[in-house]
Amino acid sequence: MTPDANWFKEMEDRIPTGRVRTRFAPSPTGYMHVGNLRTALYAWLIARKNNGTFILRIEDTDQSRLVDGAVELIYKTLEQCGLDHDEGPDVGGPVGPYIQTERRNLYGRYAQLLIDRGFAYRCFCEKSEEDAGHEKSQDPCRALTPSQSDARAAAGEPFVVRQKIPEEGTTTFSDAIYGDITVPNADLDDQVLIKRDGLPTYNFANVVDDHLMGITHVVRGTEYLSSAPKYNLLYNAFGWKVPIYVHCPPVMRDAHNKMSKRHGDPSYEDLISQGYLTEAVVNYVALLGWSPGGEREIFSLRELAEIFDISGISKSPAIFDIDKLTYFNAEYIRAMDPDRFAAVARPYIREAVKDPEIDPSLIAPLLQQRVERLTDIPGKIGFFDELPDYDAELFVNKKSKTDKPISLDMLLHAKEALESLPQWTQESIHDCLVALATELGVKNATLMWPVRIAAAGMTVTPGGAVEICHILGRQETVRRIDIGIKKLK
Repeated sequence: MTPDANWFKEMEDRIPTGRVRTRFAPSPTGYMHVGNLRTALYAWLIARKNNGTFILRIEDTDQSRLVDGAVELIYKTLEQCGLDHDEGPDVGGPVGPYIQTERRNLYGRYAQLLIDRGFAYRCFCEKSEEDAGHEKSQDPCRALTPSQSDARAAAGEPFVVRQKIPEEGTTTFSDAIYGDITVPNADLDDQVLIKRDGLPTYNFANVVDDHLMGITHVVRGTEYLSSAPKYNLLYNAFGWKVPIYVHCPPVMRDAHNKMSKRHGDPSYEDLISQGYLTEAVVNYVALLGWSPGGEREIFSLRELAEIFDISGISKSPAIFDIDKLTYFNAEYIRAMDPDRFAAVARPYIREAVKDPEIDPSLIAPLLQQRVERLTDIPGKIGFFDELPDYDAELFVNKKSKTDKPISLDMLLHAKEALESLPQWTQESIHDCLVALATELGVKNATLMWPVRIAAAGMTVTPGGAVEICHILGRQETVRRIDIGIKKLK
């Protein structure tokens, strides 16, 4: 057996078998858009549903498009979303991703194997390495004999390696969602496999890596459907088993346009910065083009892993609906453990309420059932930090049966009662004001309305008069009631 044959056999012997294996293979070329996240999520769910393995592979062979910090953003996003990967290139070492440029030496050997078998050829033409518009019949390099090609390569003439697509016949591939698709070989171009810099193209590296990593299910977007026939021809040329293809429909901004960063559509990072919870984003993204059946929509990541099935993926494009995501987010906020909500809400509360004397943990319970996004918080509570300038007309409320004279009377009595209150607790404030309303012979709302307007300077507030006064403290509450009294006199 030749040294190369030994090497190929050793590579084949390392391939894991016997279980479901999926991968997420992003290119570090920018932000993590919603479609990327969905691809990662579906691949992860397929692996977890089947007690399989989920692999992270960074496909960085297109060095010209790399963006600083993009790899770190991928790691961070997957970690935040709970999409843990299971293995890395160092057996027994820490779990990490596979990096394609760190595997660059193996791709050339597989490309040479294709050349030797007549399924690829060196192209010495001085043209762009882009595949678009490349005509098989117009490439003279296809007709070079092996000795001619070897001689030109040995002389140092630069070249790319192109796949040699049959000029006649058809190629059929199967997809778990779209079924069997047959394409005339005449419609397929001789795509570049190895570039002039020696690095593989995505279209070649992903096939080699998917095989060597034992990937059983390849999850990706429908934009790769047109490339699938060429991938199948590569698998067949090597004599490898073709994985199960799962091409997911695109995520659209509307019925006619795909989501795009340049059109202002949000990335995962954007959604988090806009106040959406990771759990809500993941739950919503799972339902973009997939249905679990039934009416239920809210699922934890663990629950999704238990029920996810490829058969639920739709062929139709999914429309990204920010209002629907907002609904999901509100549901998640309301269902959160109160202590956890207080923790995640704290920085948003502090954005608006900078007074160190005010405890954010007292404000959080007033907000949990009243906000849809975390970024809604600052706009609802600024009055705690500074009383807004308001008009005395706010004291007039037909439902509470208050006008300006009645409100003035209520505030005068409330000030006296609150100033003399022995303890300043929410319960004592409540009991004091309820008792005062009874004493004055008015309904609770007739007293509470002017107190709340004086304390907050707003008609719509999280919490009522009692909660607001308790958080403000006795001194600030009385000071604000005095301001209300002056407005009404």
